[in-house]
Amino acid sequence: MTKAFDMELFLSAVLTGSHATRHRHLRQARFIQSEIAKRWQRSTPWAWQRKHLVWFLEHFLTGRSEATQYYYLLTVQLLARRLERPWVFKR
Repeated sequence: MTKAFDMELFLSAVLTGSHATRHRHLRQARFIQSEIAKRWQRSTPWAWQRKHLVWFLEHFLTGRSEATQYYYLLTVQLLARRLERPWVFKR
């Protein structure tokens, strides 16, 4: 039996800000994780490549408001920082 990936534990090292901000980042990171897992069967961020996050930003968020896209971009940047990857995402 495998244990579910704990996104809160994964991001705890880089999460800062108010309680509401941390909660939003966690909620969005879990959503990103579930969508990438559905599309590419990669359940943990350690298995992700830059293309997975770019796909999420470019294709999954199409039609969403600018504010929503911006907040997801912040979460993606936080994930990249936690993975210690030099990935740059433009919006």
